[in-house]
Amino acid sequence: MVAEILCVGTELLLGDIVNTNAAYLAKQLADMGIDLYTQSVVGDNPKRLKESLNVAFSRADLVLMTGGLGPTYDDLTKETVAAYFGRKMQMHEHSLQRLMEYFKKAGRTPTPNNLKQAEMPEGAVVFDNDNGTAPGLAVEGNGKIAVLMPGPPYEMNAMFQARIRPYLQKFSDKVLVSRVIRIMGMGESEVEYKLRDYMMRHKNPTVAPYAKQSEVQLRVTASAKTREEAYGLIDPVVEEIKGILGKAIYGVDVENMEQAVVQQLKAKGMKIATAESCTGGLVSKRITEIPGASDVFECGVCSYANRIKHELLGVSEQTLERYGAVSPQTAQQMAEGIRRLSGAEIGISVTGIAGPGGGTEEKPVGLVYIGVSSEKYSKVERYLSGSKRPGSREHIRFIASQQALRLALEAIREN
Repeated sequence: MVAEILCVGTELLLGDIVNTNAAYLAKQLADMGIDLYTQSVVGDNPKRLKESLNVAFSRADLVLMTGGLGPTYDDLTKETVAAYFGRKMQMHEHSLQRLMEYFKKAGRTPTPNNLKQAEMPEGAVVFDNDNGTAPGLAVEGNGKIAVLMPGPPYEMNAMFQARIRPYLQKFSDKVLVSRVIRIMGMGESEVEYKLRDYMMRHKNPTVAPYAKQSEVQLRVTASAKTREEAYGLIDPVVEEIKGILGKAIYGVDVENMEQAVVQQLKAKGMKIATAESCTGGLVSKRITEIPGASDVFECGVCSYANRIKHELLGVSEQTLERYGAVSPQTAQQMAEGIRRLSGAEIGISVTGIAGPGGGTEEKPVGLVYIGVSSEKYSKVERYLSGSKRPGSREHIRFIASQQALRLALEAIREN
């Protein structure tokens, strides 16, 4: 079965609302083994909606639609689908009863246009909405299926999981399963070059690289009748790729770098502490956003002022006077100082110039030194971002935090 996603709403076309529904549904369809080749968005215009629906069904068996189920005059998704299948609209008594109960509990009286939400194409399969007033529905005919869902994501997501996914599962005889390998320190082109022959040979599972901010993801995906069979195809491939890319891989099936850091610290029974200047606590924020971080995170010091670097972290006045706050010497002493202060096995430091001002010819905006201190592994790295785009301060800070977490992983592995 081939599916297509058609999201309805002028607010999506205008950019007033980010279309998270399409991303959510795409992931769900992949997990269910239903092929998806096309996504599209159309405004609240009956002529263009009809045209988009005709085009979608010309290349797909299943069209998943979100939006346009409300009570206003421009909510015409149901009517358009009914016309496509040659069905009349009729009142759905169960939905009408639920709608009236909703307004009664809210202490409100429905207006006539509210009752429109209980009208359905004849023969439709109706899905209750436990989080709003607009039911979902499915219409089948001539080998085609249209599934209509409300636009608000919290309504759509819950309805899909509780009612629509079980309805759709019967139409799929396979599953798609993916594992994600996360890589840092190699660009997408280098990853692709190292794995090109390997990627060309494998059709099931497939191996595909994706460039993300400061990292590359490899998605290994297999199609099979069961999840167990799919993992049986994927796991040997993942192990082979680990052998090819080695230490550039920082995690498999982790959401991000900070989750990998927390997991590996837990596995080794180690703790970490941070001393930050230009990142303003971003490294510690990212670590502590991971559930269970309290088991491995001791403390974070935001040492913007040189006085704090000296009095709290023990950076010598001579170092600050001779080399400055933004220097490898200061970064190293900050890492050593936070490790000594906290008693953690690993100390991480970040000092730099995030901009937009404060740079010089010798020390330009974007220059960052990142230090790590541990019993068996100590190191300072220099990073220079040449970004002058709008928002470059945030970019510099994020990349610096990413590099700091990468150094933390190196230290964990070496201890």
